[in-house]
Amino acid sequence: MEKQTIEKVSHLLETPKNIVIVGHKNPDGDAIGSCLALSFFLRNRGHQTQVVMPNDFPDFLKWLPGCESVITYDRNTKRVRDSIRQAELIFTLDFNALHRTGDLSEVLESVQAPFVMIDHHQQPDDYAVATYSEVSMSSTAEMVYHFIDAFNGVAEISSEIATNIYTGIMTDTGSFRFPATTATTHRVIAQLIEAGAKNSDIHQRIYDTNSPERMKLLGVALNNLHILPEYKTAYISLSQEDLDNNNFKKGDTEGFVNYALSIKGVDFAVIFIESKQEGITKISFRSIGTFSVNEFARNHFNGGGHTNAAGGRSDNPLEKAINEFISILPNYKDALNHVS
Repeated sequence: MEKQTIEKVSHLLETPKNIVIVGHKNPDGDAIGSCLALSFFLRNRGHQTQVVMPNDFPDFLKWLPGCESVITYDRNTKRVRDSIRQAELIFTLDFNALHRTGDLSEVLESVQAPFVMIDHHQQPDDYAVATYSEVSMSSTAEMVYHFIDAFNGVAEISSEIATNIYTGIMTDTGSFRFPATTATTHRVIAQLIEAGAKNSDIHQRIYDTNSPERMKLLGVALNNLHILPEYKTAYISLSQEDLDNNNFKKGDTEGFVNYALSIKGVDFAVIFIESKQEGITKISFRSIGTFSVNEFARNHFNGGGHTNAAGGRSDNPLEKAINEFISILPNYKDALNHVS
């Protein structure tokens, strides 16, 4: 964290503030964990905090310490609007462009309070007075640990803070197997375990509490798997009917795309998920090596993220979105066949 950024944030936090902490739409473990951890830390430093999410988050995250205090814009619109408009300072975590908050972006764009950004995604927008951006970092949760360290707060990391940060790092690194997992990441994890994060319990709560419906939906997804060997690509699709027939709940498709990526000879994997309620097809991209799904998603599917993990969407229905994707692949054939 740069000295200039530390000084700016120190100035903003030198007196007690009413602070709102915002995560992105469809929040994941990193968004929830990092926001809650920062909230606990700032409260310990004498500030008032409120964690806000644009919409609801998966049930498998709802045991995290402090999550009962999170309010969502889709369910508590007036309360969220009031909280943001009364805020003296707003932290935005795990996203770097306000439109990533969906409908909530209009509220955020209308306020006068200064913003502080903490995020690890590529190509950040310039809306914050202080920006802590590190695209090589494993997760925003790991960045929150380094943020706390920059303010001499490691000794203040409670078991609640440690649990939230551990969860954010674990989920965003695929249980510590993605390339952004560094030696420093593992040193941070050691500190978190010493501070009270129960690693085995956290893993069990996140990954080993599958509902029968989720497992059946995984079976449907794998049955819908297609491999395009000439492009070293595999994709999975789930229609709205597939979701409805298996009592889909938010978070049920988490990690499904990685099954396609695990296939021998596949370097590029995609999952298409139909959302008739929103009128879009949601898309998740994963890759191995140097092929940038961030650039692919930005160029073609209104998205972005990281080199090896990104998200996007298509305004087309499911089959048309898949056909559009397949029609684009020939432009990337050379790149996909020379992934290193």
